[in-house]
Amino acid sequence: MNIFSLIALLIIFNSPQDEKNKGLNVVPYVDLEKYSGLWYEIARLPNKFQNKCAGNVTASYKLQEDGKINVINRCVREDGSTIEAEGVAKLADKNGPNTKLKVRFAPAILSFLPFVWGDYWIIELAEDYSYAVVGEPNRKYLWILSRKPQMNAELYENLLNKIKSFGYDVSKIVRTKQK
Repeated sequence: MNIFSLIALLIIFNSPQDEKNKGLNVVPYVDLEKYSGLWYEIARLPNKFQNKCAGNVTASYKLQEDGKINVINRCVREDGSTIEAEGVAKLADKNGPNTKLKVRFAPAILSFLPFVWGDYWIIELAEDYSYAVVGEPNRKYLWILSRKPQMNAELYENLLNKIKSFGYDVSKIVRTKQK
């Protein structure tokens, strides 16, 4: 992914909200140390920045001493090669819930530009941190994540029902191929 793709992605992430898209709730609190670690993508809403990902999509988070989170997203292309994107996440509002984050994959030198930061809201989280659902207020982006590469079918269907109640179009969600 080049810098122009990253900038385009972040502009999309920060497109204006309209009235119908307000009101997406987040979980009340997340222990960011417990949230850190490896997550497997179970499903997502299709998006341009992952269009070359054929499967084995993961996200790895590591909480830093300064409170920011190092992010490494990986996936495998059809040809078997790996794509990797490194980024950083921070609290969206230091006085707000720690379940609303901003993430940046653009170079650090551009971090002063507000449009390089995309919304990363934790909207569903298992008590044992075994799964999470991440979205954003425009409901254009969504990821279902799990600590394991596969998810129980009943749990997946329950999550889809919740996601639908949050105002997402679940008919567009695609399952991720995981080995």
